[in-house]
Amino acid sequence: VQLQASGGGLVQAGGSLRLSCVASGRVFSPMAMGWFRQAPGKGRGFVASISWNGDNTEYADSVKGRFTISRENAKNTVYLQMNSLKPEDTAVYYCALDRGRVGVPSRVLSEYDYWGQGTLVTVSS
Repeated sequence: VQLQASGGGLVQAGGSLRLSCVASGRVFSPMAMGWFRQAPGKGRGFVASISWNGDNTEYADSVKGRFTISRENAKNTVYLQMNSLKPEDTAVYYCALDRGRVGVPSRVLSEYDYWGQGTLVTVSS
């Protein structure tokens, strides 16, 4: 399984970006998908996750109400719509796939089996 993330870039505070992540290879349901991020000098942390059918989503408190995760299973794609961006959202964003996960998607980094290469989001003040 390969994950390809895209959509990062430079945006002013208050702006929006939409990240995409396409999964390819031996991709089979059920699988949860997640987004994590790593700011300069910090560890990788949870942002959002979505269940295999899209019925369940989880968000970090820091992004709740501003970010929305969604998916299109027909395209093996997960999205992260990021609105009202803040400078503290600056990070490399990684998508991840949790194979075989049903129900509530995990927030735990170590439970994800596959990772994309990351896409850089820079929010200027």
